[in-house]
Amino acid sequence: MNTSVNDGAAIATGVMDPELRSAIGRIARVPQLLIACDYDGTLAPIVEDPSTAVPLPESVAAIRALAALPQTTVAVVSGRALRDLAALSRLPSEVHLVGSHGSEFDIGFVERLSPELVAVRNRVRDALREIAAEHPGIRLERKPASVAVHTRGVDPQIAAAAIEAVRNGPATFDDVTVTQGKEVIELSVVATHKGTAVDQLRTQLAASAVLFIGDDVTDENAFGNLHGPDVGIKIGPGDTQADYRVAEPLEAARALALLLETRRHWLFGERAVPIERHSMLSNGRTVALLTPDAKVSWLCHPKPDSAAIFADLVGGSPAGHFSITPERGGIPLGQRYRSGTMTVETRWSGLTVTDWLDKPARETTPDGPVVVTGDSTLIRVLTGSGRVRLEFAPRPEFGQVAVQLQPLGDGLLVLGSNEPIALYSPGVEWQVGNDGGYETAKAVVDLSAAGGQVVLELRFGTHSLEHHRVPIHDRQAAAEQPWKDWVASLRLPSTSRDLVARSALTLRGLYHEATGSILAAATTSLPEELGGVRNWDYRYCWLRDAALTARALVDLGSLEEAEGFLRWVDGCIERTGGHPERLHPLYTIDGYELGAEAVIDTLPGYAGSRPVRVGNLANHQLQLDVFGPIADLIAAVADARGSVREDEWRVLDNMVEAVRRRWHEPDHGIWEARLPPRHHIFSKVMCWMTVDRALHVMRQHGGEDRPEWKDLRDRIAANVLEHGWHEEVEAYSVAYGDEDMDASSLWIGLSGLLPGDDPRFLSTVLRIEADLRSGPVVYRYHWDDGLPGREGGFHICTAWLIEAYLRTGRRTDAEELFAQMVLTAGPTGLLPEQYDPLAERGLGNHPQAYSHLGLIRCALLLDNMLKQ
Repeated sequence: MNTSVNDGAAIATGVMDPELRSAIGRIARVPQLLIACDYDGTLAPIVEDPSTAVPLPESVAAIRALAALPQTTVAVVSGRALRDLAALSRLPSEVHLVGSHGSEFDIGFVERLSPELVAVRNRVRDALREIAAEHPGIRLERKPASVAVHTRGVDPQIAAAAIEAVRNGPATFDDVTVTQGKEVIELSVVATHKGTAVDQLRTQLAASAVLFIGDDVTDENAFGNLHGPDVGIKIGPGDTQADYRVAEPLEAARALALLLETRRHWLFGERAVPIERHSMLSNGRTVALLTPDAKVSWLCHPKPDSAAIFADLVGGSPAGHFSITPERGGIPLGQRYRSGTMTVETRWSGLTVTDWLDKPARETTPDGPVVVTGDSTLIRVLTGSGRVRLEFAPRPEFGQVAVQLQPLGDGLLVLGSNEPIALYSPGVEWQVGNDGGYETAKAVVDLSAAGGQVVLELRFGTHSLEHHRVPIHDRQAAAEQPWKDWVASLRLPSTSRDLVARSALTLRGLYHEATGSILAAATTSLPEELGGVRNWDYRYCWLRDAALTARALVDLGSLEEAEGFLRWVDGCIERTGGHPERLHPLYTIDGYELGAEAVIDTLPGYAGSRPVRVGNLANHQLQLDVFGPIADLIAAVADARGSVREDEWRVLDNMVEAVRRRWHEPDHGIWEARLPPRHHIFSKVMCWMTVDRALHVMRQHGGEDRPEWKDLRDRIAANVLEHGWHEEVEAYSVAYGDEDMDASSLWIGLSGLLPGDDPRFLSTVLRIEADLRSGPVVYRYHWDDGLPGREGGFHICTAWLIEAYLRTGRRTDAEELFAQMVLTAGPTGLLPEQYDPLAERGLGNHPQAYSHLGLIRCALLLDNMLKQ
């Protein structure tokens, strides 16, 4: 903080200082903001008669709106008595009023003065009345803990004599604090000032930063106490400790209006793109998300569960993005995947942007092959004839690390992050500027002058800006061919064939080739309710989700993902030290336990949905259902291959052993509600399925006879069929003894534990349909999970009901619901976790493996029905 700002220079008016604008942009984005203003000379212009000083309408409008924002507190800190301040300002109750330079925080303050201080105050009042009587024109303002002596409009000689009498008289009394202002001196029996008042507010509100605006000498106490990210704005001339200055109260109102606009956008999201309209890029190492207008709004590096370098998706532009738009603006004509690939094309008239994530490029030298582009590379090819605006704003570590951008040769170097990053961009002339404390590079390119094409390569893990020897079209072909070959190898159904192919590519894109793990989704904290708190981090590998994902790909004819995942599971089991029942529900991409769940409070969240979380507390839950999908996957792989590998036998044996040890215990269930454990129907069914599929593998693939496994399976079946049935609701409910319904209980029949024509399964399907289906969606449940708000319908639950319809002979209903589910997909065929049938938009993390595997499973079942 500056100790003094000289008053020698003229004060500019009309146009806001760019540094002040930048400072407002920064402070507008803190988690808890305190805005404190003086009254006279700040909100209200100085007038001859103080009793007529009313605030500017512009200031009142900004103050009211700011006070209504969440995580935002507004206070007026004035030298006036609190009663007078409240009567004159007429500000709403949401605005905190602090009177008498911080002596009064509420109307009843005077009652809290000790008898000793009341005596001192009365003695001061008597002395000042005598001085006022001897100096015509002097006006006294009595306050609960002080008296202010006003000299405005008084003959200067009389005013000086009066002030001198005050200073030599009552100002010298014990327990009296003196505050000198413009044409006023105040004597208080409470040792406080505006600085201590602001500090007290800061502490009470746990404010992350303070913005203080004032014009008076008494406001310097507040300016002097500002620190760190705080912002002080001085109105008018005079030496000051504030960092910024405006000429008059109207300009202060403009600063408040800018603060309001910026903070509102930060808190609630600026024109948030519907979740389902984002497209995903993948290269088997990491993933990225694109908006429909070709903005890279999400990219984590070096792995999908690493910190984000672009987090615009949950933090807006200040959290990092890489944007390409025609100079003339306009909405794109469309966006699409290139057939059979993870390459995305975004098209305007005269401009096409082609995006893909490339793997490390290698070249052969006399000494052998070498990596020339570090780790993953984001390649963006611009073709056309128009002029194009580029904006490159990397923000590593979710914007927690401020980096420098250095133009050099054929591109830019990103300096200051943990890993080297380079943007290769030959022919582009970048202008680097400061945007709210972060550096951003901007450029305009003329595609016609550039020969119709510009190539941008964001290279991770290197500072190399060397030209790549392989032509860009050859590199694109090399990146796309493996995806095309993989899709061509699948057994795709005729039902929704193209959408199934896109779903399969999406699941393959969530597969981490180096480890064999599979992401539950590509993102964190996309909300299950807009503006709500149901925001979770899904960038990890859930044993259940990954097994179901791999199973869907096995059904399409691809075993690679399942085999890689089962090796990954084997590693996780090995790290339990012989206790597979201690497996966590989820792990990092590398197969290790997650760190603590944390909140990034500097990010406002998607469309203002906070908090933004990193990590997931479900890591510590007991979820006994996770073993069933793994055993089912092993059975499917064994049947498809005709044999079982040694590591798969080992995993299968461990799954059954885990069930044997713990199946009888209550657990937290599939939905990870942060409630005490219960005997969940789904978990018991999955325990049964674990042993049932293990017995199938033994019978079909030459394993030894295990009569104890058959006994275990039968005991679990008898237990769940007896205790899971709820007589009053005539269905299998969420948990033993609970009457609430849960979509996961459909697995009492989907698993094969009950046949499709069993009356108990038929009744359960009808009850879930009645309680949980709403148009094109099926909700997980409606029971109280301990969190506020409500979520959307779950696509995976919709898929389960479609399958239940088919198993119970309701084919027409299944086809109708499947058609409705398909219509909820985004324009490039991707599905998030949930869908809100009222708002008609997607919710939850995106793209979600559950949603796409559910779509694949339904399409295959419908296709089989058509062939029968």
